[in-house]
Amino acid sequence: MSNAWASSTRESYSAGLLVYHVYCDKKGIPEELRAPTSQDVITSLVASLAGSYSGSTISNYIHGIRAWHILHGLQWRPDRLELEAVLRAAERLTPSSSKRKKRQPYTPEFMARLRLQLNLEDPFDVAVFACLTTCFYAAARVGEFVIPRLDSFSLSHHVTTASIRVDRDPNGLEVTILHLPHTKAAPLEGEDVYWSSHPGPTDPFEALENHRRVNNPPPDAHLFAYRHKGRLRPLTKTAFIKRLATAAQQAGLEPLQGHGIRIGATLFYLLLGMPIEAMKVMGRWSSDAFLAYLRKHAQILTPLIQANPASHQAFSQFIIPSQALLQGRK
Repeated sequence: MSNAWASSTRESYSAGLLVYHVYCDKKGIPEELRAPTSQDVITSLVASLAGSYSGSTISNYIHGIRAWHILHGLQWRPDRLELEAVLRAAERLTPSSSKRKKRQPYTPEFMARLRLQLNLEDPFDVAVFACLTTCFYAAARVGEFVIPRLDSFSLSHHVTTASIRVDRDPNGLEVTILHLPHTKAAPLEGEDVYWSSHPGPTDPFEALENHRRVNNPPPDAHLFAYRHKGRLRPLTKTAFIKRLATAAQQAGLEPLQGHGIRIGATLFYLLLGMPIEAMKVMGRWSSDAFLAYLRKHAQILTPLIQANPASHQAFSQFIIPSQALLQGRK
């Protein structure tokens, strides 16, 4: 049953369990009242955290406690509507210091500015740039291309040089395909991501070829492994994001968050005229997930898409609830 949650989710949920037990210890709540827990205990926990932590963090903690109950076959007693109400209250009480800035999108122009700050003969820099351009043009999640820690590389979970193949689409255009052996949506069989060449300073094909020339990772190595002190080192998410942030600062730009790569890729392809349904398939979203994704980032995407009337009309129709749905909510 533990495999119902991704390893990264389990790690995140463990923090919620720690907070829960520390709180119960502090309040003297006996073991028999902790599992199964009650509405009063959970409401009290949320109230104690509200105003000090972000609403999303508190919600994540509560979901971790709930997952712990499910895993051990314990009844989850808190009332759904009451719990939703207290979590909404916690969200409204989120301190300004805990609120994240809107995730601005990466663009080819932004990546080209970063490229000027990277040494494209340095093993680490070429791996970072190849990973960035591949992730962007494949509209993939950063976490699918990098590893969380240096000691966590796994052939069954992470991309390798052997995962790449080149094919041609129905129009005869060359397409690079990368098999992800493990994803949240397909933990056993994995999924394919793909991209084509985009001539210019951010061409993912050229960046990947340069990385393979400089670092030459073998078939069973992490795809973006780089030479470090005579050995190959897999590219971690921390090292990747930190290097991009440094390059942005050196270019006089504000560093962007890693998720901005996927937002930017979505924007890039929609502005190129890719139909929304095709973008949904390329990004490997379900219908509901993609709709939620677009609505979540509408404040960022809409102003940039407005300059393209055709794209803007399709985008607006997709993210704005239908009249029937609006009437049903009245």
